[in-house]
Amino acid sequence: MLKIEHIGIAVKNLSESNNLFSKLLGKKHYKTEAVVSEGVNTSFFQVGENKIELLEATKENSPIAKFINKKGEGVHHIAYDVEDILTEMKRLKEEGFTLLNETPKKGADNKLVCFLHPKSTNGVLIELCQEIKS
Repeated sequence: MLKIEHIGIAVKNLSESNNLFSKLLGKKHYKTEAVVSEGVNTSFFQVGENKIELLEATKENSPIAKFINKKGEGVHHIAYDVEDILTEMKRLKEEGFTLLNETPKKGADNKLVCFLHPKSTNGVLIELCQEIKS
């Protein structure tokens, strides 16, 4: 793993949360993006080398909606930048971690992503991210 790529925060209202985080961080978000397959709208803030990703559910049965209904707004996941997501997925599976998807999916911000089940990572949802190379 190369670095923490971003921290994902589940929010009820993306517009209100963008305003809150703009005040908190002293800067505007640089990008919003819908990930229709996951039922989520996202917004990104650059903080040094890392990012904050705000996640708002667009469907009542989406993972973010379920998370907020169960736990409320807050930290949803920590994402790590990886050089080769397939190699890292294989390595982590061999180390006994549970993958939530067996093949990488297209995520927000031009990334291939895979999640690790929180039951295998001390209750923290972990996301692996690899930049999609053209």
